[in-house]
Amino acid sequence: MLRFTVRRLLQLVPILLGLSVLLFAWLRALPGGPAQAALGERATPEDIEQYNRLFGLDQPIWIQYLRFLQRAVTLDFGNSTQYGRPVTEVFFERFPGTIELTLAAMVFAIGVGIPLGYVAARRYGSALDSASVVGSLLGVAVPVFFLAYLLRLLFAVELGWLPGSGRQDVRIDATRITNFYVLDGLLTREWDAAWDALLHLVLPALALGTIPLAIIVRITRASVLDVVNEDYVRTANAKGLSAATVRRRHVVRNALLPVSTTIGLQTGLLLSGAVLTETVFAFGGVGLALRDAITYRDFAILQGFILLLAVVYVLVNLLVDISYGVLDPRVRVR
Repeated sequence: MLRFTVRRLLQLVPILLGLSVLLFAWLRALPGGPAQAALGERATPEDIEQYNRLFGLDQPIWIQYLRFLQRAVTLDFGNSTQYGRPVTEVFFERFPGTIELTLAAMVFAIGVGIPLGYVAARRYGSALDSASVVGSLLGVAVPVFFLAYLLRLLFAVELGWLPGSGRQDVRIDATRITNFYVLDGLLTREWDAAWDALLHLVLPALALGTIPLAIIVRITRASVLDVVNEDYVRTANAKGLSAATVRRRHVVRNALLPVSTTIGLQTGLLLSGAVLTETVFAFGGVGLALRDAITYRDFAILQGFILLLAVVYVLVNLLVDISYGVLDPRVRVR
């Protein structure tokens, strides 16, 4: 298992280097270059020349890349022009919100998707099976921002059951420890703050979790249908094992292998920033920060956030590979 993990870690190096090259090239391909993009259209040639000299953009391209790589390794992405603070500080302030939203969305997707996919497979050809297939297709086809607007309009505006924006009511004077609002409320025993933060997660989590839910239903259904026709399941039934034992030890355990991979990949995607969902609900995570960075031309935020989120996604994929190797020992010898 150690060799398998080390091999996967070494494979991350060229991926991250390739990503850094693409990001570096994108920054240099901006109209007018990074200086023009940062200073605006009214910048004079003298301003651009001074900016290039200040940030080393007048050096050979390979020297610029090495400096960019050095700063990226040390998490030094400069200061945000929008917030006036280091980019990494803004990222670690916003990222807990995205983690909370991702966890809530995946809890919803997993809690509903796996049981529904399993029941649909066990009742193959029934009305429930057909409804699950149609529902999963709709879940993938409906745009996230459209569903988010519908949920907000119905439950926040029309019915008033749930809050429609933000991470927490601004009137609550909550204590901040970790920037995980629900966790902070529990740690400080500010139950009203924790409950309010949890209510603010409901609508964006439902909107964000719809696509992972649809995918998990389809993967679970297909996986269970494949497993129930395997020889070892027929052998277990022929031995006289109870139906519950066969389901638990042979069907569910093996069917969940591809499902676990899907869950990991979907989690990595959501952690990479739910820009549309966070924009609709004004949810203060990295997705909303990226939207604002594009609007206000804050290229320090864009550069740092994109690279940091890519690292998060790659690390989540690494954990998925390792977990799959733990669940299925055959993977480790390939």
